[in-house]
Amino acid sequence: MNKEDIYQEVTGLLVKLFELSPEQITPQSRLYEDLDLDSIDAVDMVVHLQKRSGKKIKPEDFKSVRTVQDVVDAVERLHSES
Repeated sequence: MNKEDIYQEVTGLLVKLFELSPEQITPQSRLYEDLDLDSIDAVDMVVHLQKRSGKKIKPEDFKSVRTVQDVVDAVERLHSES
């Protein structure tokens, strides 16, 4: 899975789970400020990403996540570790 695939997956998840429009979502979009997600939303997203990837995401990997690109990078690191 390359970064573009991961970005599309994350964007699709944000649209589906949180009823955001794709136009709202850019790599620089801040999850909490720009997309109005809260910590429960972030956990929900992580759970869905874990199910899709079949890999366990460590909570510390997501502590520093602030933007959509941060999510993509964290998921890519997860895939590259396997």
